[in-house]
Amino acid sequence: MTADTAELRMGRPAKGRNATSPWVHALMACGLVFASATVGSLATMPNIPTWYAQIAKPSFTPPNWVFGPAWSILFTMMAVAFWRILRIPQDRPGRAWAITIFVVQLVLNALWSVVFFGMQSPGWALAVIFALETAILATIAAFWKLERIAAWLLALYPLWVAYATALNIGIVLLNR
Repeated sequence: MTADTAELRMGRPAKGRNATSPWVHALMACGLVFASATVGSLATMPNIPTWYAQIAKPSFTPPNWVFGPAWSILFTMMAVAFWRILRIPQDRPGRAWAITIFVVQLVLNALWSVVFFGMQSPGWALAVIFALETAILATIAAFWKLERIAAWLLALYPLWVAYATALNIGIVLLNR
């Protein structure tokens, strides 16, 4: 463990780290990530017992209760990963891109819920989820260049979205 890593784990900026309070960065990271989660939830929840309950779904669709804990864990890991990136000095090459692509994937994440559930359009949601998966992988690559722990915190995210993509494809095919 490097001195920088030890300092970061204790919530203090390491030498050359961003001098903004880690609490400010934590609020920024949590606020942005959980805003995206809230938008998605607001589009999703009213449609679970109505539209979603009535459409045909693939045999590998998990029970509805699985999605809440899975997404809660993923959003928490995203917030921690983003916090770690925000702690990096602003002048570090690649930081601005990493933040930008992270925000893009958050927007796509919320947009998928709005399109799939809110607009009840699995076909258009499929286009969004393909873009989302691409943005997630680009985010991991950008984070990897800056802070490996942040990248690893996102490792399960593209796997879950790949599973969600398979479900989305199945729903499109079963409800033509």
